[in-house]
Amino acid sequence: MVHVHRAGLPLGEFAFFYIDVFGSSLQPQPPRPWYRGDADDVIAKEAYQAVLIITYCEPQNPEYRVFVEDLKRGALKNYNFTIQDSLVNLIAGGFHDGVMLYALAVNETLTESGGVNPDGEVVTKQMWNRAYNGVTGLMKIDENGEREIDYSLWDMTDTETGTFQIVSNYNGTQKRIIPVPGVEIHWPGNGVPRDVPVCGFENEDPVCRQESLLTLEIMCIVVSLILFSITIITFFIYRKMKLEKELAAELWRLHWDDIQISNFEKNLRSAGSKLTLSLRGSNYGSLITTDGNFQIYAKTGHYKGNIVAIKYINRKRIELTRNVLFELKHMRDVQNEHLTRFIGACIDPPNICIVTEYCPRGSLQDIMENESINLDWMFRYSLISDIVKGMAFLHNSVIVSHGNLKSSNCVVDSRFVLKITDYGLASFRFTSADCEDSYSFYAKKLWTAPELLRMEAPPPQGTQKGDVYSFGIILQEIALRNGPFYLEGIPPSPKEIIDRVVRGERPCFRPLVNAHCHTEELGQLMQRCWAEDTLERPEFNQVKIILRKFNRELSTNILDNLLSRMEQYANNLEELVEERTQAYLEEKHRAEALLYQILPHSVAEQLKKGETVQAEAFDSVTIYFSDIIGFTALSAESTPMQVVTLLNDLYTCFDAIIDNFDVYKVETIGDAYMVVSGLPVRNGKLHGREIARMSLALLDAVRTFKIRHRPDQQLKLRIGIHSGPVCAGVVGLKMPRYCLFGDTVNTASRMESNGEALKIHMSAATHAVLEEFSSFDLELRGDVEMKGKGKMRTYWLLGERSDSTRG
Repeated sequence: MVHVHRAGLPLGEFAFFYIDVFGSSLQPQPPRPWYRGDADDVIAKEAYQAVLIITYCEPQNPEYRVFVEDLKRGALKNYNFTIQDSLVNLIAGGFHDGVMLYALAVNETLTESGGVNPDGEVVTKQMWNRAYNGVTGLMKIDENGEREIDYSLWDMTDTETGTFQIVSNYNGTQKRIIPVPGVEIHWPGNGVPRDVPVCGFENEDPVCRQESLLTLEIMCIVVSLILFSITIITFFIYRKMKLEKELAAELWRLHWDDIQISNFEKNLRSAGSKLTLSLRGSNYGSLITTDGNFQIYAKTGHYKGNIVAIKYINRKRIELTRNVLFELKHMRDVQNEHLTRFIGACIDPPNICIVTEYCPRGSLQDIMENESINLDWMFRYSLISDIVKGMAFLHNSVIVSHGNLKSSNCVVDSRFVLKITDYGLASFRFTSADCEDSYSFYAKKLWTAPELLRMEAPPPQGTQKGDVYSFGIILQEIALRNGPFYLEGIPPSPKEIIDRVVRGERPCFRPLVNAHCHTEELGQLMQRCWAEDTLERPEFNQVKIILRKFNRELSTNILDNLLSRMEQYANNLEELVEERTQAYLEEKHRAEALLYQILPHSVAEQLKKGETVQAEAFDSVTIYFSDIIGFTALSAESTPMQVVTLLNDLYTCFDAIIDNFDVYKVETIGDAYMVVSGLPVRNGKLHGREIARMSLALLDAVRTFKIRHRPDQQLKLRIGIHSGPVCAGVVGLKMPRYCLFGDTVNTASRMESNGEALKIHMSAATHAVLEEFSSFDLELRGDVEMKGKGKMRTYWLLGERSDSTRG
């Protein structure tokens, strides 16, 4: 009770019952159970006002008093033990009455059994459910053999002295509480306590809990709030620092040197012709040009080994304002399977561009215009559903709206999943520079909502309701496959269409809704999407629900639809495979032709088969060397471009001439030109004749050759030829070269370097080969000192007699 008092529990709301059957806490007299003789007695006395003690009820009948007096005398006389007045004496009285009751039951059972010793169980049950007046008063045994006993309730009736006394008695026989006359229970509060305390047994009531908070608890709450506030502030500071770090990192930035441009993407393709998928898929277009005859397609390139789409921005430079940086960051953060992935942007002038994921199937516009692609309604609804999913995600993202939604900005990947492109980066992009009277200027606006057309400066990012209008025009394209804003009869020009839409004619000027080409529900959806009143246009989330209903109606037989889709895909795939096979064969032919120009045909065939080209020895070949006298001085007086042009013109002329002879061009190094005959395919002794004839033809061509930047200057060519054995083979793996080795090569080079301008200098070995043909005019030059060779007899080749027989 001292702890109860110190805990601050309101005593008036609680009553504490202490079961002390023999009343030991009430001894000695006067009964003050709180008293200990220590410093806590004052607190205990106050706390004990809420305590009630339950004890056995001491019998008040005269027989009991006589019995107790006899008990005291007998104990003192026989055992020299003094018995005090106590409720413990009730036990002795109870034993006495129990024995008497047992004896009574034994006598009764003996009488009933005729003197036969009764069974113990019979004797026991004889005592049940009966009353007996004993020394302790009326003793009653219930039907279960248990004695019904009386109890007393003690309370502190005098708060000044703290004395306890009996205030009520419980009669076990009558089973009722009998108050002691003239004495009442003292409750420390305002009467009898409530069944449940005001604040609950465990102080669970929130109001009481709040009122009973200790100082430590209040401090804990304050400290917790401070720590929580610091945590929140730290979190926001961290997010702010992280955001600034991401903006400064410029993870979106691409360098132009890392992007490889595809050359074939630069071509224009006729919009009026039948569109087919190219080798790497259709390139998605951006409408038609000023005369309406050509369609401009997005360029593609390679970035880190992947094909990407490149969107050039018509700006001289990009100022990286905070708004632009946030737009670029948002583009990197937005990820959805129905939006083309933003890879990055290049701001290196003049190559300012946006790089995004490339979808090889082309744009929705391409597919709609390609008559060879059969589109059933299930496939069309699949494309429409992809648009809706992508736009619904875009509208719920930080980008908010598209602003330029049209069929050419809906592209299809290799899995025939439609994705939205050309979204976001409103501040980064540049407004089209088309003339306001041009065909393409108005053609691009066929998807633009009328309220945006009427604005002088519409928002570059557009509006969500404007995107819904654009979606309605795309629906009409998919349903009719006749292009945007299709009308029967002679179609008006895009400028006439835009003017009528801007005027807001009644009824509104809109595309044709042909019920024969689509369902009535789809026509109603189109009209709702392009409604004049923006409030009547549905949100994309609502459109998604409507399309889900359409798809359920179309999906009655999934297997048939699946087989139909597979058949269509197979047909389209066959055409695509055939086209790509033909393109592959053409490309292979071009690659082989290029390879044959670099290496001999027989060597190239070996390399194509994966075989190793072994070096080969040739007993007799003839080698041609030539260079230009004074080329160094001529180069010094000319620009590099003029020198390149000169050599290109000269050796293009030479290449055309040598095709008429059985020779192989080995290489050109600067102004040096090297040709050989007799390898890699042996031709007996004809190699000398072929080189000689070729040399004469080249010499005739040089005499009439005109230098572009110096037409009056004669080009002085010096030629040397020699015959003998060589060894030939392929050298290197990257850019392999077919090279000749041996002393014959060096000697042929010496023939050229020791020759004269516009003359053909040959060795004795070549002279001996040509003598066998008896058709060439040869002149002895004499012995010439050759570096590293000593003196060698050489000859001039003057010409070939026309009357000779040519084999």
